[in-house]
Amino acid sequence: MVWGTGFVGKMVIAEIVEHPLFDLVGVGVSNPAKAGRDVGEICGLGTALGLAATDDVDALIALKPDAVVHYGPTAAHADANIDVITRFLRAGIDVCSTAMTPWVWPAMHLNPPNWIQPVTEACEAGGASCFTTGIDPGFANDLFPLTLMGLCSEVKTVRASELLDYTNYTGDYEFEMGIGRPPGYRPLLESPEILIMAWGATVPMIAHAAGITLDEITTSWEKWVTPTDRKSAKGVIAAGNVAAVRFTVNGRWGGQTRIQLEHVNRIGADAAPDWPTGNDNDVYRVDIEGTPSISQETAFRFTDGSGRDAAAAGCLATGLRALNAVPAVNDLPPGWVTALDLPLIPGAGTIR
Repeated sequence: MVWGTGFVGKMVIAEIVEHPLFDLVGVGVSNPAKAGRDVGEICGLGTALGLAATDDVDALIALKPDAVVHYGPTAAHADANIDVITRFLRAGIDVCSTAMTPWVWPAMHLNPPNWIQPVTEACEAGGASCFTTGIDPGFANDLFPLTLMGLCSEVKTVRASELLDYTNYTGDYEFEMGIGRPPGYRPLLESPEILIMAWGATVPMIAHAAGITLDEITTSWEKWVTPTDRKSAKGVIAAGNVAAVRFTVNGRWGGQTRIQLEHVNRIGADAAPDWPTGNDNDVYRVDIEGTPSISQETAFRFTDGSGRDAAAAGCLATGLRALNAVPAVNDLPPGWVTALDLPLIPGAGTIR
């Protein structure tokens, strides 16, 4: 079952329809205007699926799916996400989600108790499991660096970077990141506590996996103002406004930054030319200084002629991480599930 037919949910549903190992038995929506409409129509598939979306959670529970892949809104809508997710968990239905990024590492100190306890209790009551992979995307900030760290004898520093051009991206970034706003505007994520809570949960996760306890987690934030007007999929960013941001979440231990998440997001590949770039455009990069030192760059692309850009490809990969994890999550004991609890997930049924 899929919950959510936003940007990611629509793309994942299109893939499930063609997948040999997954049967789509229900689709839930929070927007009443979508309830009752055929899922094929909602997702722009060009054909009806004979399956109507619904906002009736009880009706979805009655279908008794093996799992729900949940593509709800961000943690800014925590109460709504928790309400829906815990209802499925209490009914004994496993949930794999991208929504609540702080849940990537539930033990993170900034997770409010009222975000954690209801899920813990629901898992216990229903004998179900809850796995969250981030939307930033989580696997680039945990699976990639953790896997590469396993090839080292010593790691002095590990950095996971998102280096993306947002020119064709239509997601939210003005309020959250301040792109398109005047440089004096303070976006939501510029607040250190909010940035760490929203995007930094993998930092203490990596520390835990490496067997250390961080002394502190800090952040940095930089803005680049465009001297000329810049066109984007969302309109024109006028000269004098922010057209690129660079921020980090830093796990410090022994007086040094040892674990770092870095994001560089631009409108135009030529924006902020002095900031980091990849060897290719639009990549996720891991850099380890250690024995041996390792650099890995990963690009997500569509080569199907659809014209969809790299940002959309990364969003689909994020959604598919949650989908492909379903069989493994089904096999785990009830409770919270993190990337550290999962086995290798090679994507059964992907070669066909």
